[in-house]
Amino acid sequence: MTAHPSPATALPTGGSAAPLSFNRLRPRRSCLAVPGSNPRFLEKAQGLPADQVFLDLEDACAPLAKPEARHTIVKFLNEGDWTGKTRVVRVNDWTTEWTYRDVVTVVEGAGPNLDCIMLPKVQDAQQIVALDLLLTQIEKTMGFEVGKIGIEAQIENAQGLNNVNEIARASQRVETIIFGPADFMASINMKSLVVGEQPPGYPADAYHYILMKILMAARANNLQAIDGPYLQIRNVDGYREVARRAAALGFDGKWVLHPGQVEASNEIFSPSQEDYDHAELILDAYDYYTSEAGGKKGSAMLGDEMIDEASRKMALVISGKGRAAGMRRTSKFEIPEA
Repeated sequence: MTAHPSPATALPTGGSAAPLSFNRLRPRRSCLAVPGSNPRFLEKAQGLPADQVFLDLEDACAPLAKPEARHTIVKFLNEGDWTGKTRVVRVNDWTTEWTYRDVVTVVEGAGPNLDCIMLPKVQDAQQIVALDLLLTQIEKTMGFEVGKIGIEAQIENAQGLNNVNEIARASQRVETIIFGPADFMASINMKSLVVGEQPPGYPADAYHYILMKILMAARANNLQAIDGPYLQIRNVDGYREVARRAAALGFDGKWVLHPGQVEASNEIFSPSQEDYDHAELILDAYDYYTSEAGGKKGSAMLGDEMIDEASRKMALVISGKGRAAGMRRTSKFEIPEA
């Protein structure tokens, strides 16, 4: 019997594709969750300075409210003012009876005004492939641009984490890998009821391995990595602490569940003004010194600092995040006098 590749391995993979442009890697410093069944919250979310808003059909919607919430979401996507925000809908996971109708109703009704579908509780690459195929069929049927709608994959249990590398490269639609801490903690029997906080009795960071595995899978496939929610919504200091942990590792953003968390997340996942200015100076200086006019040097001095190609790569990360956040530089590179 001849073996045939699975759909996941037959599709082009993120790892083999050309790196995505930073325009495709949309700013996601703050990812605001909004219940799709609550028109008042959907209205308010449009005026908050979150980079991304995801309209939720999953945990934030009671089962009996889901059918109507689909149509409410379509209405707000089409009629609301989401200027400057990435527009995402979180559907229900594939083990439920709601998923296909969530996707069909929302994408057929508001596809041109939708950036991504978030798929929760992803356990293997085939679940991403199935969503990709469904999106493609809808786009072709409706005459939408094929491939425009991205996928955000949420990792919420041990099986999903074990398969995160395959999930990350299952489709070129995948833009982000998201850590879902609450369900994950339950799936591994973690001894804690406070989502995002360290479990009692463990002397180190209980989430370090999880976050790093998600981050490595994301970066290996040119994707963004997003940390999940912190449920003590009025404890902004606690939110800042766990957000700084993810930002220090290299995560691109974090979920926000309350307007009070938005400002903290935008600040923590943005470079400081000093770091942004320095990164832009490095890029300008490197361009100059490697040019004919600058002496075609592989390395050079910028003040007291030696810069080279590795410096340029590091600076590109900081400058990219700063530009995406709308930062403006406050210094400029001066060509040294001969």
